[in-house]
Amino acid sequence: MTTRAVRTVATLAAVVTVAACGSGEDNDAGASSDGPIVVWTTDTLPDRVAATEAIIDDFTDATGIEVELVGVAEDQFNQLLTSAAAAGDLPDVIGSISLAAVRTLAANELAGTDINAAVIESLGAATFNERALEMTRDGDQQLAVPSESWAQLLYYRTDLFEDAGLDAPQTYEDVLAAAQALDEQGLAGFVGATTPGAAFTQQTFEHIALGNGCQMVDEAGTVLFDSPQCVQALEFYGDLVQNHSVAGGQDVDTVRASYFAGQAAMFIWSTFVLDEMAGLRDDAMPSCDECEDDPAYLAANTGIVPAIQGPDGTAPAQFGEITSWTATVDASPEPARQFIEYVLSDGYLDWVGIAPEGKFPVREGTADNPTEYVDAWQTLPVGVDTKAPLDEHYPPEVLEALRDGLSDLNRWGITQGQGDLVGASLGELPVAQAVSDVTSGSAEPEAAAKQAADALREIQDSLR
Repeated sequence: MTTRAVRTVATLAAVVTVAACGSGEDNDAGASSDGPIVVWTTDTLPDRVAATEAIIDDFTDATGIEVELVGVAEDQFNQLLTSAAAAGDLPDVIGSISLAAVRTLAANELAGTDINAAVIESLGAATFNERALEMTRDGDQQLAVPSESWAQLLYYRTDLFEDAGLDAPQTYEDVLAAAQALDEQGLAGFVGATTPGAAFTQQTFEHIALGNGCQMVDEAGTVLFDSPQCVQALEFYGDLVQNHSVAGGQDVDTVRASYFAGQAAMFIWSTFVLDEMAGLRDDAMPSCDECEDDPAYLAANTGIVPAIQGPDGTAPAQFGEITSWTATVDASPEPARQFIEYVLSDGYLDWVGIAPEGKFPVREGTADNPTEYVDAWQTLPVGVDTKAPLDEHYPPEVLEALRDGLSDLNRWGITQGQGDLVGASLGELPVAQAVSDVTSGSAEPEAAAKQAADALREIQDSLR
């Protein structure tokens, strides 16, 4: 889930319930060849629903195919999916689903892999980011059609780094050295999430840990969180937070607030902060001294590092999410295929334009123009109270780094086929607890890693 969604979706009920999914007495699978196809979306914020309905209207005008849109709150998705499958009332298409949700569908043999593969073939596999396709495949099965992504990033003050003669913080060593050099009264070298019981804390640490080769599980499903790589990642993060950060537990809001106030030289957050850092959202405005005269000061003086390299990692890596569209096994094949293709072609810029700061297009372009959608994305207006394109506030090197970073995207448990474990772990959050224990000094990294690993094994056992 995006960091913004963590703050807002919990306040909303599902737009409609699964009971509204049926499209007629003749169809207990969600749609018939004569009736509308049924599309679920987990993008349930009212403005996003309205924007999706506008895309659907255009699709119906172009094809004559009627669509019934059903909003499903993300935290209710698994329960409603199970109920719909048991009742033989699956939708035709599901959109805005996470990588973990894709694996849940696959594990229960509910994904319409043949339809998804047909969409990829029709649009052209070469027009998609290769890593996005890898993350949504299992062998030769196309579990979903990747649509867009958001990612965790390390943000840093380029003006402060330049004044101190520091290079971009791309490795554990770089980050720690910069935090030490810039940590002074009134300015923390770094600020990051530490609160137990928060998914944002696990996301932040996973971003750090992946670059050190720390994995939650291996290909056989064996829990690895007590590995040397994970222990070292906890030790690094503990050192960074205990010695070069602000006091007290930090959550999604306080991390951003510290950087926006000019009180931290580095922080980790998702791409959803990009519009806020440019001063385009009244309820989350930068408040640094320089920001008083120029609300976009931080945007102009912030660099990003998409992927971080640890001493035990074989390559840089970053945490991120790819959201997808998928047909289901009960879908009406031709209408479902046409709908997904439309959203990823004629309707694509309208779709990513709903929230460009958190919807980076993983279909990069077309066969005739390989970068068409990525090029257009950076000119789409972002913001809430004020709107402006990202390329008006961020230099080309920042936007280029956002694009290139997708190739280093990784996730615990996804390619290992353990999406159910990942999803279940977010209910109990043993990793976030380990991070909190280490950063507060109440546990040593090795002991915290073992405790979290044992908890993950218990969760895994409960899923069997």
